[in-house]
Amino acid sequence: MRPEDDNGKDRCELLAEYIIDTGDTVRAAAAKFGVSKSTVHKDITERLEKRNPAMYRDVKQVLEQNKAERHLRGGEATRQKYFRLRNRKNQAG
Repeated sequence: MRPEDDNGKDRCELLAEYIIDTGDTVRAAAAKFGVSKSTVHKDITERLEKRNPAMYRDVKQVLEQNKAERHLRGGEATRQKYFRLRNRKNQAG
């Protein structure tokens, strides 16, 4: 039996609510709830579909949006990395 919150919601529903409300990624949800990315993914793609199909459809839309935007987040992360490196180099020399 999985632990539930006071409202009787299973972890998969809590994760889905969080992702729907915030638009966060699986990685961010995993960090927030202290579980692995694999656990989040399995909960919201397999368990949630059986437990709450309507919520599953909603969270699936957010996941698809995040997937479509991931190349932008990756590009921004790379840009920030080189910006920080350039600043360190300028401060050191």
